[in-house]
This record gives sequence, C-alpha cells and structure tokens, in this order.
Amino acid sequence: MPVLPGAEPFRHEGGEVGVLLCHGFTGSPQSLRPWAEYLAERGLTVSLPLLPGHGTRWQDMQVTGWQDWYAEVDRELRGLLERCARVFVFGLSMGGALALRLAAKHGDAVSGLVLVNPANKVHGLAAHALPVVRHLVPTTKGLVSDIALKGVAEVGYDRVPLHAAHSVRTFFRLVDGGLPQVTQPLLLLHSPQDHVVPPADSARILSRVSSTDVREVLLEQSYHVATLDHDAKRIFDESLEFIGRLAPSENDQGGKKGSTSGG
Repeated sequence: MPVLPGAEPFRHEGGEVGVLLCHGFTGSPQSLRPWAEYLAERGLTVSLPLLPGHGTRWQDMQVTGWQDWYAEVDRELRGLLERCARVFVFGLSMGGALALRLAAKHGDAVSGLVLVNPANKVHGLAAHALPVVRHLVPTTKGLVSDIALKGVAEVGYDRVPLHAAHSVRTFFRLVDGGLPQVTQPLLLLHSPQDHVVPPADSARILSRVSSTDVREVLLEQSYHVATLDHDAKRIFDESLEFIGRLAPSENDQGGKKGSTSGG
C-alpha cells in the first residue's frame, strides 16, 4: 500500500550526536517531522522511522503488534549507535513507551530521553474488554489530531484496529514493569489538557524510573499532539538545550542555535 502523504520516514546524516524519534500509536512520522527537521538543521544525525502497519491504512496495522513496532525502533537505534558518539531517544505518546523500553534494554548506550505526553496504560472499562471485543469488532473511533492549534491536523488513522490496541495494552504493561531499569537523564513534557493520554501516565513514569537527572515541563497551551501544537517550539528548544547540556562537545554544531528557529 502507498504511504499516506506526509507519513514518510525521515533521516538526516549529521554530526556525532544522533537522535531517534518514535511516533505514536495509529500516527505517523508527520507528527514529529517538524521536530526532526529542526534537529537536522542544527547539525544532528536524525532518524524518524515509520512504524510497521502505520501510515497506510488501518487494515495493515491490524496484523502488526508491539514486537513489530519495537523491532523497528531497536534496529534504527542500533544503526545510530554505529555512526554516532552519543544517541538520544525522543518519543510522543506510544513512542514515549518505545523510547522507555529502548532505554531499559540498552542502558548507557542511550544518552538521554525526551518524552512528550508519553503513554503508559490503556485506560477505561474498554481496556478490560479488549481481549474479547477485538474478536467481535475490528475497530473503534480514532485518536489522531488532538491539537489545540486551529488548522493543524495529524496524519494517521481515523480508526483504531482492536487487535493492535490489545497488543499495545500488553506492551504498556511490559514497559511499566521495566521502568525501574530506566536510569538515563529524562526530560518529560506533558499537556494538562490531553484528551488521549491522561496526566496520570506521566506521573507514574516519573515515579517509577530510576533516573536522577529529571525535568518535568508542562505544556499549558497544547493538547496531545503537542509537537504540532502551540508549544512545539518550546519542545524543540528544550530538547536541543537538553542535548547540549549532556553532549556539549559533540553538539558544537547545534548548541546555542536552539532559540532562533521553530517548527
């Protein structure tokens, strides 16, 4: 199937600092593309893959699961580690959970994490019904485009495939169990007004990771897809400053330029 316009993966070969960006469940690289381009323009090596089953049609996602999505980002991370002196992992929503799993599994190979509205749990009564309902009903209503900024839309599916939703529920439990193994510096930015992932998910992640270098930032002007919303520039600038603090020598190309441009 052809990839939806705007949902294509993005890669840029830059300097010694690499960044892997992980998009969310039923979303696509489009939600993180301005962030990726911002980092690339400042000299970083950037990888923003398209997760399997995403960016085409929901039927393609129905036959994929968390193992497929994780394998894709794990492969991209290993590629960056071969080419870069330091590698950071950024994630939005389920992409935040993927980033946390990578950090727990790869340890010091991951230099730091930046998470935006990370997801940690499938909430509500529907979550408990998923094991049965997914065999009776193929989809439910979509999650994309929770954005406060008028005129901006997210490229993704308008339906949630329930087999895939069941898999992501399993994955979140796995990630939650591994949070104490996350020790890397962590920048977590989340929106108090998020209609997809509640603030409780960010609070639980912050309470369970073993990281000692932790910063929490509230995105007061944005909804779930904050990387395309009013606070996008703040996210981009904060993330570049985070990298510059942790990898100052390798990131000479970017460093102080973070405040000059947005996405």
